[in-house]
Amino acid sequence: MAYYPRLKDLREDKDLTQQEVAKLLFTTQQQYSLYEKGYRDIPTTALTTLARLYNVSTDYILGLTDNPKNG
Repeated sequence: MAYYPRLKDLREDKDLTQQEVAKLLFTTQQQYSLYEKGYRDIPTTALTTLARLYNVSTDYILGLTDNPKNG
């Protein structure tokens, strides 16, 4: 899936740690790390929270488009 590397890039662009993002998602750093590595699918609620946090579309996070604003 194309979104796994995108999650890490978006997080690093905002200078956030996995721990900080995990806290916003009400999960653990370990669980969030599994999302970034592609070992676990991202729940819909977490996906929408991340899209709002990074100001991009969910389609961009999922790798369905290369334009961050188009959905």
